[in-house]
Parts: sequence; structure tokens; C-alpha cells
Amino acid sequence: MTTLLEVSELRVTYPGRGFRARPHEVLHGVSLAVGQGETLGVVGESGSGKTTIGRSVLGLVPPSGGTVRFQGNDITHAGRKERRALARDIQVVFQDPYSSLNPALTIGDILSEPLVVQGAAAGEARNRVAELLDQVGLPKDASQRLPREFSGGQRQRVAIARALAPAPRLVVCDEPVSALDLTTQARVLDLLVDIQRRTGVAYLFISHDLAVIRHVSHRVSVIHRGDIVETGPAGEITTAPEHPYTQRLLLAAPVADPAEQRRRRSARQRL
Repeated sequence: MTTLLEVSELRVTYPGRGFRARPHEVLHGVSLAVGQGETLGVVGESGSGKTTIGRSVLGLVPPSGGTVRFQGNDITHAGRKERRALARDIQVVFQDPYSSLNPALTIGDILSEPLVVQGAAAGEARNRVAELLDQVGLPKDASQRLPREFSGGQRQRVAIARALAPAPRLVVCDEPVSALDLTTQARVLDLLVDIQRRTGVAYLFISHDLAVIRHVSHRVSVIHRGDIVETGPAGEITTAPEHPYTQRLLLAAPVADPAEQRRRRSARQRL
């Protein structure tokens, strides 16, 4: 499999809070790779640094060390002009569908905006918007409506359509279903898998939920306090992990059986 994204020894340091506070390093030399058409799941608890990886790939957080390469090119410190060009190939779906869409714009305007910015003609943009709405399972008249007229799951479908608008090679999915109910989560995850099957897009999928990661990922990297502690095929990592931290994550996942839940809780306390 050809490597699309390669992150090598990535370090990110945030300035300390308060006078004379020491800087805080949140990533301690993280390395990972995403192949073409592949989903790499990055899983860890809150504060582990998983979102910082995604933000570094997107250029929203400046690394203090290491490199980020996309299609073999070093984009670690890419400038604004280069980032605008990269936006055609690297897109993002954020966590909250309620705040990630401009409430003053219609869905058609939201979806056509990145296309127009990249030089698409008005007619071409309209045709692409209709294609995108169909791709994510929304009616054609959705383009004339405002975000507030849609449910959370539908808004996240709009956010996915916006990310797909320029036909990217890679989409960074930062907790894209955590704000949704379980039924809607399953539908959105199935949608992402189906889109990948049809288009060949790759995902860097960030989540705290091993069940979600297992559903969409080919491989999984587990991050704990700024370090990757385990990487491997999704089936192995999410069912029989070797690292104690990943084992604790697995045991922390809720199950419907009360007896099994008690057994898991006891096993987790022993780790």
C-alpha cells in the first residue's frame, strides 16, 4: 500500500499558563502513517494528544519537532499559500455539527463555497453540490435550506459533504460522531465507510471510543499521554490488545450485559 500521510517523531509544545510557567509538551515524538484508501484510527482518552495530531496535520498547530509528509512532500511548516493548495487534498470533519456550519448560509452556499474558492464555475459548483447531497443521502432541496432546519445527524452529513466537495485524498475526522446519539452514530459511520469504498478517500479517524474505531478502521494507533503505545490491525487492537493502557480502554467500554460489565470493572481495577 502506498503511503499517503507520514508523521515522523512529531512533537508539539504549548506555552505554559501564567507568568514564568514552563512550556508543556503534549506530543513526545509521535510517528504514524496512513496509506491510500486506508483508515487509521487514533484512539485515546481526553487529553492524550490525539486531536493535536490531527490539528498538526491540518496546519492548525505548529510542531516543535518532527515532520509531517503528505504524498512524500514535507508540509510540516507549510505557509498559507501552500496550505490553500493542500486544502484540495486534505479536508476535515469536526466534532460538533452544530457549530461547524455557518448558520447564515444555505446548505448550497456552504457546499459550493470551497468549490468557488478553488475556481469552479457557478454551474459546475451547482452540479457538484447536487452530486454531494446525493452521495450523503440528503434530498436535493436541502441546498435551499439553512443548517437549523436539520437534525444533528443530517448536519454532520452536510459537514461530510463539505469535506468531500474538493474530492480530497485525505479527510481528518476529529471525533465526528461523539455529539450524536447511538443510532445516528451508526448511520454516519456506515456512510463514511461507504464513501471510502466508492471514492478511495483515506481517513485519519480520531476518537476516544474503541467501538467506533473498530467499526471504521483498518489499523489503529493507541495514544497515551502524548505517546503512541500500540499500533496494529483494528481487529487485533480492539479485541486482544497487548498494552495495559489499551486493555483498560477496552474494559472501560460499556456493554449491555450487567454481569459482563461487573467482570470488566473488576478486571480493569486489577490492571
